[in-house]
Amino acid sequence: MRVFKFGGASVKDANAVRNVVRVLQEVGHEDTLVVISAMGKTTNAMEKVVESYFKDKNSITAALQEVIDYHDGILSDLFENAKHPIYEKVKLLFEEVKGFLTWNKSPKYAFVYDQVVGYGELLSTTIISAYLNEIGLSNTWLDVRQLIKTDNNYRDALINWERTQAEVSARVDMSKLNITQGFLGSDDNNFTTTLGREGSDYTAAILAYCLNAESVTIWKDVPGVLNADPRNFKETQLLEQISYREAIELAFYGASVIHPKTLQPLQRKEIPLHVKSFLNPKDMGTTVGKGVGIVPKTPCFIVKKNQVLLKLSSLDFSFIVEDNISEIFKLFHDHRLKVDMIQNSAISFSVCLDNKFNGLQPMLEVLKRKFKVVCHEDVSLYTIRHFDDNAVKSLQNGKSVLVEQRGKETVQLVVK
Repeated sequence: MRVFKFGGASVKDANAVRNVVRVLQEVGHEDTLVVISAMGKTTNAMEKVVESYFKDKNSITAALQEVIDYHDGILSDLFENAKHPIYEKVKLLFEEVKGFLTWNKSPKYAFVYDQVVGYGELLSTTIISAYLNEIGLSNTWLDVRQLIKTDNNYRDALINWERTQAEVSARVDMSKLNITQGFLGSDDNNFTTTLGREGSDYTAAILAYCLNAESVTIWKDVPGVLNADPRNFKETQLLEQISYREAIELAFYGASVIHPKTLQPLQRKEIPLHVKSFLNPKDMGTTVGKGVGIVPKTPCFIVKKNQVLLKLSSLDFSFIVEDNISEIFKLFHDHRLKVDMIQNSAISFSVCLDNKFNGLQPMLEVLKRKFKVVCHEDVSLYTIRHFDDNAVKSLQNGKSVLVEQRGKETVQLVVK
């Protein structure tokens, strides 16, 4: 069995859905499990619904109506018959969202987030599965929450591999075309959990691992894995082959085309990962697998924006000893701040952080009781793998470099 993953851009409207059909027809769809993200920017729109729930309940209806109108537009374009059963199925899904927002009593943002935002994937797969059946591509719709079992760490759930393996083995018919959701799982109480943003790639890898799939293909709006994100860098180059190890390094540093967790289960079973264009499905793309490091060998640029740089030193100029470092990292963990780069000396400690869960301000209040704290918000962390002097100079040009760190293969710059 092969596993395909289509992201939001590949199903953003009715024409995009039709293009998914074209891809399946060109490359084959037998014995295939298709993992699909929420349509277009639906996740962002559902996040606004969650924000409304916590900040201004009077605005919930308007925020949710935007999502309803968007999907209704796609439905009316794909299904001419207004009495097609899909309309009622989609309506019921939105009724479930409204019901949850009415009866929910939990004040926990992460819990509410997962229960609401997860409907984006349920909507997209319900619509696309129905459309495929309508045009003669018979398929089975699977609820991935019955397949992927996790803990209850909402918004960033951890996989229960033993239970997930058992559910996948019992529920997936490998001889059919199957459609399921990315990004989602469920906990022991069957509440929806999510695997982190961009978690649909990880979903594909989890299912491929459990199914012993022959390959995973991620369909993107780019030709494959590039040496830089074309949204941030003018000149880019296609990487034809990447080893698992090199791809994990790129993902670790923040390469957006591959989710950091995606590669580990694939590497364990040596399942190749293909990254290909849904616009040109028969083009070569990029293959990630066992073997050569990177082809062609060229500098790879990665940028993480909206980062935070903290510079800490002791108030009495004493050393930043091991006890202090341990205390600092516990604070990062407790406030859910992800560490992206560290630089330390005997009396100071600098760290670049991702404040995804908005834990920075309460943590700063604690740190300032014991340390001198200099905080730079809204900085960018640039990483260059396989750097040369010209690559470094191209990034330094015209930028204020706050921290620079070099290794044998990698240089990192924090710039304002």
